[in-house]
Amino acid sequence: MLTCSKLIAGGQGLAAALLKRAATVELDWDVRQKSRFNATDSTSRALGVFLPRGTLVRGGDVLVVEDGSLVRVLAAPQEVLRITACTDHGSPFDLTRAAYHLGNRHVPIELKPDHLKIEPDHVLADMLRAMHMTVVTVHEAFEPEGGAYSSHGHAHGSHDHGHVHGPGCSHDH
Repeated sequence: MLTCSKLIAGGQGLAAALLKRAATVELDWDVRQKSRFNATDSTSRALGVFLPRGTLVRGGDVLVVEDGSLVRVLAAPQEVLRITACTDHGSPFDLTRAAYHLGNRHVPIELKPDHLKIEPDHVLADMLRAMHMTVVTVHEAFEPEGGAYSSHGHAHGSHDHGHVHGPGCSHDH
């Protein structure tokens, strides 16, 4: 088994040609939120991943294998609940309200401009439907927010993953 103990967030700084040739590993959210796990890459190599505690692995990240090779992480499709505002009984603001209530329950949530995604939970689905939200089960990749203190979902130790500012953002963080 080959070990991986380094992660390059989003493949930052790597040439596109290197990323294109890299092996891949498809992982669901349950695995990607662990800092230690075993996986098999697209070339059938067994990998033992040992990252700093608290590290979240995101789709697009690159694992560096002990032999120097690279493995690009793909977010595996999985069953999730897709939440949208009901066009017949509500308004787009209802989506903000739903995100607030889910956040109060510390639910891992993926935020999109027109929908939210959470892991399947029938109690939460019923609560959201009672709020006039449309809730459907889909099979898609799940990339929940990392939280206010997670620095874009990656734990930072002594190494730097870099920081990307949004459009018009010029202040220091």
